[in-house]
Amino acid sequence: MPDKTMSAEFNVTPQKVDAVVVGAGFAGLYMLYLLRDKLKLNVVALEAADGVGGVWYWNRYPGARCDIAAAHYSYSFSKELEQEWVWPEKYPDQPTILKYLEHVADRFDLTRDIQFDTRVEIAEFDDKEQRWLVTTKKGDQYSAQYFVPAVGILSDPKIPQIKGHENFKGGSCFSGRWPKEGVDFAGKNVGIIGTGATAVQAIPVIAETAAHLTVFQRTPYFAVPLQNKVMTEAEDKRMKASYAKIRKHDRESVGGMTLSEARPSAMADTPEQRKAHYEQRYKEGTFNLWVASYDDLIYDRESNETAAEFVRSKIRERVTDPEIAELLCPPKGITFGTKRQPCETGYFEAYNRDNVTLVDLNQTPIEEIVSEGMRTSDQTHELDYLIFATGYDAFTGSYLKMNITGRNGLALKDHWSNGPRSYFGLSVTGFPNMFIITGPQSPSAFYNFPLGIERHCDWIADCIVHTNGRGMAAVDVEQKREEEWVAKVTAIAEETLFPQASSWYMGDNIPGKPRAFAIYLGDGQVFYEMIEREAADKYPSYNFVPKGGEKTGTEASARVKT
Repeated sequence: MPDKTMSAEFNVTPQKVDAVVVGAGFAGLYMLYLLRDKLKLNVVALEAADGVGGVWYWNRYPGARCDIAAAHYSYSFSKELEQEWVWPEKYPDQPTILKYLEHVADRFDLTRDIQFDTRVEIAEFDDKEQRWLVTTKKGDQYSAQYFVPAVGILSDPKIPQIKGHENFKGGSCFSGRWPKEGVDFAGKNVGIIGTGATAVQAIPVIAETAAHLTVFQRTPYFAVPLQNKVMTEAEDKRMKASYAKIRKHDRESVGGMTLSEARPSAMADTPEQRKAHYEQRYKEGTFNLWVASYDDLIYDRESNETAAEFVRSKIRERVTDPEIAELLCPPKGITFGTKRQPCETGYFEAYNRDNVTLVDLNQTPIEEIVSEGMRTSDQTHELDYLIFATGYDAFTGSYLKMNITGRNGLALKDHWSNGPRSYFGLSVTGFPNMFIITGPQSPSAFYNFPLGIERHCDWIADCIVHTNGRGMAAVDVEQKREEEWVAKVTAIAEETLFPQASSWYMGDNIPGKPRAFAIYLGDGQVFYEMIEREAADKYPSYNFVPKGGEKTGTEASARVKT
């Protein structure tokens, strides 16, 4: 990792600003809006892409679609925005969400303060100045009191190192870095590695145009129908008339969105009652089977197996070849929902097509990529194009790539060497004035992201107002509070089945990454009540550094409570 001497290599005068925001997705745009337009601060946002959108800029793969309804997966801070934007489908696709975020950026004139095609190379806290020095890959530098990485939890691609990749004569890409100009699969033999949330969306669409599609499956998933539909004009009017009620209910709910009400225990119902209940939730689609059927599915293996076997039965109904159906069924012992449940449209029916082949990598593992395609242990699959739908280095990857160092030269990679650590997914001990948004140990992936982002950003803005209002230079969370919070999040997770599964939730998809469950699994509304109480009590878990406060050079003597 670069040390502080590297900043001297860039012979530039840093541009002085109040805050640097990294990212221009849902989080970065709203954070920029709050800090610039509400707090009247001088802010710059740095974005690696050439446009806004965040994950919705990069994920242009065929079939990319949100699995939370647009009525919930959208900003709530502007009533005018709610009323003027028309969602054409209940679950919007990637082009629609990208257009929405571009509209937001234009409507609030945000792009004038966003530097595109700009990747952060180094971010280091200056103990003497109590400011962040942020250096980009192009060599530009910014000196800021506040540093806000709004990079999300799933934005650093994980591309497997497969022998011979450089010899492949065809085209290839990672699903989350899809070519902007698109890919024409007509007449092509296509291969895709992975069958997770991305692949279950892409496979049915690619199969419609490709001459042949070969799916290389590492792990079968419990996918459930999305049940998307076109939004009529009447439904759009009803949704807009109900926004106040929708937002209120979302804020009071466990996951920040409206789902059906779960029953207490799967084992309390008879087999006939369970089957009828599962059928209803399956027809409702999206996450209603996963988190709104029975409360004990993530705690009790016996209850969980009833849901798992129900989904297996649905796969067997939908796939005509019994052998293929069994390969697509997660085997007994694999728990339902402890890996993220993908939502699909026509995924299983794609395997009924003559031009789709499923390769089970557990039976015939990949040996190498050769010039003509993919060689497994039993044959060479000739390919014109290869897609890597292989996931992300979740929670930590995008942060660590920025080479962040905090107080006294503490590297974030060292602070997170045993897994990510934070307080509320908002602050990291030893990194003053750095705020993260829906970060590790927050509800993050188990909460409606746009709403969670708004609530985190509002909290950050209020903390900055408090810090500046008291004439303080910096704010840093106490180490004890961070330790207590990480322990609490871990304890809650260990009461569930999640840590027993191998998943990106635990970091298992990255070789050598420490296993740590970094999502708060408690009630989302309780979580936000906790962070709001922290703010109302004037941040008792934080220490504040007055301007010019560290004259003695010791951290303790400089810090004061407010």
